[in-house]
Amino acid sequence: MQCRSCGTEIADKALICYKCGTATTEAKYQPAPAGRSSSRSGAIATAIALVLIVLLAVYLGRRPGGDTPSLVTYGAVAVAVVIVGLRAYARRRR
Repeated sequence: MQCRSCGTEIADKALICYKCGTATTEAKYQPAPAGRSSSRSGAIATAIALVLIVLLAVYLGRRPGGDTPSLVTYGAVAVAVVIVGLRAYARRRR
């Protein structure tokens, strides 16, 4: 058999040409196209989540009956930190 690229004589069962490296047959399986998800949509989702947390904290602070309980404030900050942390972790894994 001859290489279809360089014309070198190669074995009939060869998978690639030993001289130029060209494959002797077409690949059976084509790799899936690597679609990159838009990081912009992830950033928008993160921003919306953070804004909702801030609005919830402001709403709870304006409730009749006094200030926002410190537990709610700490909880809102903790949730915001977790969201930002998960977003940073997901970015590193790409």
